[in-house]
Amino acid sequence: MELPRVACRAWDVCLLKALLAEFMGTGIFLFTGLASITPWTQPAVDSGNLGITAQSQSSGAGSEPSGTVYSAPPAAAATLSLGDVGTQAPCSLASPNPLHVSLAFGSSVAVMSYCALPLSGGHLNPAVTVSMLVAVKVRPAWAMCYILAQLLGGITASALLYGLTPEHALGEMGVNKLAPGVTLLQALSIEVIISFQLVLCILATSGSKRDPSKGRHLVIGLSVMLGHLVAIGYTGCSMNPARSLGPALITFEFANHWVFWLGPLGGGLAAAILNELVLAPTGSGFRQWLTMLQEGPKAERNLQSKAESTTQEMGLSETP
Repeated sequence: MELPRVACRAWDVCLLKALLAEFMGTGIFLFTGLASITPWTQPAVDSGNLGITAQSQSSGAGSEPSGTVYSAPPAAAATLSLGDVGTQAPCSLASPNPLHVSLAFGSSVAVMSYCALPLSGGHLNPAVTVSMLVAVKVRPAWAMCYILAQLLGGITASALLYGLTPEHALGEMGVNKLAPGVTLLQALSIEVIISFQLVLCILATSGSKRDPSKGRHLVIGLSVMLGHLVAIGYTGCSMNPARSLGPALITFEFANHWVFWLGPLGGGLAAAILNELVLAPTGSGFRQWLTMLQEGPKAERNLQSKAESTTQEMGLSETP
């Protein structure tokens, strides 16, 4: 009766490693992405009045910055002097260039998904985890734990970024919100579409006909970057409920927050169902898919036997 107890311990170790990978992966990915949205200013000399005027600069020249949709906080003031003349001018905050933000989110998710893949599959997104559950690639209990770890990672990343950012550059911490003139239906549709293409890309690159080691993470990163390029002007681009929850909780800004849950989850579910029933069906029909969904993935059903064979690898002995 000792071996099953050892197998349970190995099971627990596997789950804890996976949860740590999801927590850290999501946290680092969102910290780097949200940090790219931080608005900064650079004062410039106004030769006309020998004073100082604050001049907002975006990350890219010659473009209309709109890294995320938010309102700047009350203007800060910069005081400098030239000779004996001192003037005071307000500092306005600049939104980063959309390309800058898109590259930051896309590259960070590519790197962290690569790091987390061997331990947890590199979901880093509650919408992806729910989609993998529907695609019968993860057990329901593990999926719930993954989602909790991802949400905690997003909240931790937002809190850390809030503490490390100077007060004058805090802005709204990358809170997702609707741009002026964008309706709820339009925002929801955009989030559904970009999340649909992300999950469809993940499912396509994880298929058995493709080698996951050859560019899978780059393709996923490009998919995230594409979503940001499309949606930044509409909603600031969520695609990830954990990305939206962290800044909203830190700033207590929850206006239309449901859009950034329903959109990614709806788009991800639609992509998973389409993939499992039409594009790459794993069963002979809808009923068999429902049966598989209830029973859980075969790989997970055999996890305990795998844990028994890998106890020595993890440094566990045969005795409690």
